[in-house]
Amino acid sequence: MSRSKFLLPLALTPLVLAGCLPFGGSSSDNDSDAGAISPSAELRRTEFGIPHIRADDFASMGFAYGYAQAEDNLCLIAEDTLTIRGLRSRYFGPNGSYRIPSNGAETTNLNADFFWKLSATDEAIAPLRTNSDPQAIAASFGYVAGFNRYLAEIEAGQHPGRHQRCRDADWLFALEESDMYRRYFRLAVLASSSVFVEGIATAQPPLNDGTVPVLEAPDPEQLLTDLTEAGGDEGTTLPFPFNRELPFGSNMYGIASQASATGESMLFGNPHFPWEKTERLYLAHLKVGDNTEIMGASLYGLPAVLIGFNEHFAWSHTVSTAYRFTFYELTLNPANPTQYLYNGQFVDMEARDIRIEVLEPDGSIGTRTRTLYSSHYGPMLTFEAAGVPVLNWSSAKAYTLRDANAENDRLLNQFFRWNQANSLEEFIDLHASTLGVPWVNTVATGPGQQAYYGDITVVPNVSDAKASSAQCSSSLSPVFSQLAPGLPILNGADPACQWDTDPDAPAAGIFGPDNLPSLRRDDWVHNCNDSYWATNPAEFLTGFAGIIGDEETPRTLRTRKCMQQVIDRLDGSDGLPGTTGFDLRNLQSVVLDSSLLSEQLARQDVLGAYCASDSLVGTGGPVNIAEACDVLAEWDGTHNLDAQGGHIWREFWRSVAGLSDTSPDKWLTPFDATDPINTPRDLNVANPQIATAFADAVQTIQDAPMALDARIRDIQRSGVHDNGAPVFGGEGFEGSFTIAISRPNDLSDGVYDVNYGNSYIQTVTWRDDGSPRAEGFVTYSQSTDPASPYYRDMTDAYARKHWIRFPFTEQEIRSAQLPVQYDFDDLDELVEIDD
Repeated sequence: MSRSKFLLPLALTPLVLAGCLPFGGSSSDNDSDAGAISPSAELRRTEFGIPHIRADDFASMGFAYGYAQAEDNLCLIAEDTLTIRGLRSRYFGPNGSYRIPSNGAETTNLNADFFWKLSATDEAIAPLRTNSDPQAIAASFGYVAGFNRYLAEIEAGQHPGRHQRCRDADWLFALEESDMYRRYFRLAVLASSSVFVEGIATAQPPLNDGTVPVLEAPDPEQLLTDLTEAGGDEGTTLPFPFNRELPFGSNMYGIASQASATGESMLFGNPHFPWEKTERLYLAHLKVGDNTEIMGASLYGLPAVLIGFNEHFAWSHTVSTAYRFTFYELTLNPANPTQYLYNGQFVDMEARDIRIEVLEPDGSIGTRTRTLYSSHYGPMLTFEAAGVPVLNWSSAKAYTLRDANAENDRLLNQFFRWNQANSLEEFIDLHASTLGVPWVNTVATGPGQQAYYGDITVVPNVSDAKASSAQCSSSLSPVFSQLAPGLPILNGADPACQWDTDPDAPAAGIFGPDNLPSLRRDDWVHNCNDSYWATNPAEFLTGFAGIIGDEETPRTLRTRKCMQQVIDRLDGSDGLPGTTGFDLRNLQSVVLDSSLLSEQLARQDVLGAYCASDSLVGTGGPVNIAEACDVLAEWDGTHNLDAQGGHIWREFWRSVAGLSDTSPDKWLTPFDATDPINTPRDLNVANPQIATAFADAVQTIQDAPMALDARIRDIQRSGVHDNGAPVFGGEGFEGSFTIAISRPNDLSDGVYDVNYGNSYIQTVTWRDDGSPRAEGFVTYSQSTDPASPYYRDMTDAYARKHWIRFPFTEQEIRSAQLPVQYDFDDLDELVEIDD
């Protein structure tokens, strides 16, 4: 391992510096020079801790950015670093729990270590380092130096009281450059390989010595039966990513002139990401040299803007429905379950012996070893749902995964090139030519420009014809055609079943932009996590491979709400004052409205059907519903802070949402593909299941320590802050556009503890002089350190719906910058850091 030297001072003194943080020195002309760094940058913070970085080069920008993120989120980034190094068991013990909130994966520390040791190897991350643009490499290198600069100050006793969770921990160690690329790799596979942490980490071949059970190859018909019996009515629904019902999501609009009251374009973006761990979003303003300036949010540890704006364009993302991987079914050698048939011959799986250090109960350090296997497609895995083995490793068949984003070496280039683009046209061209976006849709617009949508992402090139052909389908293809339509499970023995490559694709095995959905409009586009099909219901997008998304299928209630409120604004039926069309203020009003489509569709029918009587039979017997009915009759239909009774409706609709939209037992008017906004509708209140659901919801609230007429402000609060701020909003399943989610849904303390939902929010338009006007929130605030002044200040502003101006111009920055900054001039000591 090579060693690089950074000039890092250990003394840090708060000074009144009119907002300027000079690093001093001049940088190398070569941004990719990772031998040393003499940063030339300034860092100013404005209200709510927003960092504004002005640097001569990308290495210096990365330095300032790494320092700022460490100052705000040292412990969180440090824990993620030891995780992707496979060291959780060494410091937290092997039996502790590990989870990735954004994709639903959950396992033990030990299994997490085995997974990351197998997956995020030096070989796996090398293409990201080798093939990334010099600007991305330089910024990554600078980030390491800046992070370690702050760490050195902590270790020297500076910043007393800060980062108490980790400042004295033995797992707080310096970043290495390779840590950056492991983190990028982790982000790339967030919607693919890392969903299967446990199944990949524990997959073992059957052994004749009895140490590993010998399982039978799955029978497709029996598998469907077992899943149905295990899960009741929901037994044939597999978790994300199989059913495309994502544990994280987003809303976004692109508004062009024909939908704008001012005639100027505007953009709304709002990821619904976890409020904890490193999939939080961080707001910053970056200016590099004379040609690059961008402001917006990024996930922790990535020194570029992932969702943002400047004077030329603004963009946002939502999680796409496309699958980023395929399974392959392997036919095994009956005499050796680690050999599989390929191209007429049995070939050996690759076996890797992995050793993990673990913290034993007595405080000593032990080891655990495991041999894990891979095919030439990717890692072997097993998978079960509701306790039923769906993919197992028998003596006849086994399953492996090929992950397109594990092969995606263009991820950094996509965002760094976007950050340097000088027009919307260049932004759109780069979307297609780089094709490095891993798992999100994109909406963009610019001053006086059209609204653009593209699901131009990394998708395995598997046509519907190939996936369903006799040659390439597998024994479980009939099962997956019902459980996960569009997800191929292919015959791994035939080379003809490898992924295809389009002529316009920048890499082998993926679709090119001509076979991926995109749309440009003069009025509006949107995405709220359903597929591309109804991006604008006036112009359906059709004819794409099933692996990318579904077409002519019911939209979720959140997506229907997403489209409906645009249409209501354009025809003026939403009751907002002023002319029709959007301006910044009424857009902000709409997106934080907190009303529910399910309530609008069904409340009156429910009250009329069930509330004539004081009692209704639930699962456990009769329930007195009289008070609940009175409360719901007076409810304003929202989850705003002073609304009373909406939690009754939420618990009711939690059960109703589990019924299939295609079932006549739920809706009397069925789905109509020509009218996806207004169908299906007319709740079937005569269905005993729905009546029981209402009674059970009332009973749930009666059994919890919360009143039936409780206000949202008293029962829904931030779950990531001590004495958390109240949080308005609801859940997507009930047709809320304004999202606040508590996972798990535990009402034993009488509170919804919000740990998911609206995260980074931006509304952007442009002034007459071309400068951007942007306002929004980081809903959980910029810092995870309770001692930071930026720990919950934005959260409190968000609770009041007090929109925060994002200063972009120099005049805005100077009027909002904070007076106390830091002096880095005392470069009195060298700190050596492994890279």
